[in-house]
Amino acid sequence: MHTLMVLYGQPTDPEKFREYYQHTHLPIARKLPGVRATRHSINVAAAEGESPFVAVFEADFDSADAMAAALSSPEGAAAVADVPNFATGGVQIVHFAATLS
Repeated sequence: MHTLMVLYGQPTDPEKFREYYQHTHLPIARKLPGVRATRHSINVAAAEGESPFVAVFEADFDSADAMAAALSSPEGAAAVADVPNFATGGVQIVHFAATLS
């Protein structure tokens, strides 16, 4: 299993971010080919102090190659192209091999 994680920074307009993210961007992101499961959360909290992030999205793939193929697909290009439309706080994208413990 390989996981793609997108961390969204604090936006300039939190309500506009939430509305767009939930009703426009998530439906686009869920169309990535080869996705086994997705998870997201809005209102990410820090253990102490303010969180630098407002939301997180995770998508699981069979492998890093499957993730790369999804991101290079037309659906992946659409998801990436949509990010500037709402993510005014920037994004950090990481990926990793998920390990069950």
